[in-house]
Amino acid sequence: MIPRSQARPARHRSRPATSRVSRLWQALRGDRGSVSVELVIATPLLLIMLLAIVQFALWSHATHIAQAAASQGLAAARVQAGTAADGSAQTQQVLDQLGRGPLTNTHIAATRDTDAASIRVTGDASAVIPLLALPVHAEAAGPVERFRPNVAASGR
Repeated sequence: MIPRSQARPARHRSRPATSRVSRLWQALRGDRGSVSVELVIATPLLLIMLLAIVQFALWSHATHIAQAAASQGLAAARVQAGTAADGSAQTQQVLDQLGRGPLTNTHIAATRDTDAASIRVTGDASAVIPLLALPVHAEAAGPVERFRPNVAASGR
């Protein structure tokens, strides 16, 4: 038997650094190009989400414009000497001033009788996403202003 001190050293030599690097390289080789694939998938989804946010904001703005125009038209139609045509003209004037960009294909329907008046504005929001047409509608209604003499005051 050979004493341990004289025994041959074990063959547990450390591998050179280049061997470790090559093993690491081989292990990572399977992920090669994954960043490109992720960008190809993620970038269009991110852009579509961004366009959807812009489209919603534009639709919301167009709805506010339609509501403001309907309210202004109602104010013109409700006065004592007002007509449905006055309300429609006032609505169209406000739409011309505010709604040229975000609100398209507008249609105004104005009605007025002895007790009430109403203005309805319909149209489409401008499309940021192709083939997506979001409808916009707003309506304002209220009683017509009338002069009613005070019967109790005139009887004194």
